[in-house]
Amino acid sequence: MSDAHTAQQAPITIKKYANRRLYNTATSSYVTLDHLAQMVKDGADFVVYDAKSGEDITRSVLTQIIVEEESKGGQNLLPISFLRQLIGFYGDSLGGLVPRYLETSMQAFSRNEQQMRQVMQNALEGIFPFNPLEEMNKQNMAFVENAMKMFNPFIPGGGVDGTAEGGDAQLNDLKAQVAMLQRQLEEIGKKK
Repeated sequence: MSDAHTAQQAPITIKKYANRRLYNTATSSYVTLDHLAQMVKDGADFVVYDAKSGEDITRSVLTQIIVEEESKGGQNLLPISFLRQLIGFYGDSLGGLVPRYLETSMQAFSRNEQQMRQVMQNALEGIFPFNPLEEMNKQNMAFVENAMKMFNPFIPGGGVDGTAEGGDAQLNDLKAQVAMLQRQLEEIGKKK
């Protein structure tokens, strides 16, 4: 969902009952923290209210989702040093600036996400250069084919261009191709 689409819709209401169960009023079904995490990933906006008091507990439920995700062990997004610094800002005079700073930073990160993915893909291609190797293989095959034609006068189009005058031009062309291949091999050797 786009941000404009979710901004037009009222957030989905989730109620948390005393037995710690979460109820999605839009689907009339009970949900888990994993369901709510997926809703966040899908861009669905929701608020969580305590069913008894009516208090908005969205922040604590989202924090609980983060704790659950961090404890799964697969991917930890919050480094220990960051958590320590964040805890240090509670009660500090600058603590009021932290939420806005974090929100702005995450918005900038989200805006640049696609660009960062492209940079990572390009970096990985630089580490594993499959395309240059394919191109070099094609050039090698063309070189071998041309060499075979030059040395076998019985292949159609073979011989030294079929004429004595074309021999010098074709030989110079082959020398240029060999020199180009040598430069490419040297460049690949330098990258390793």
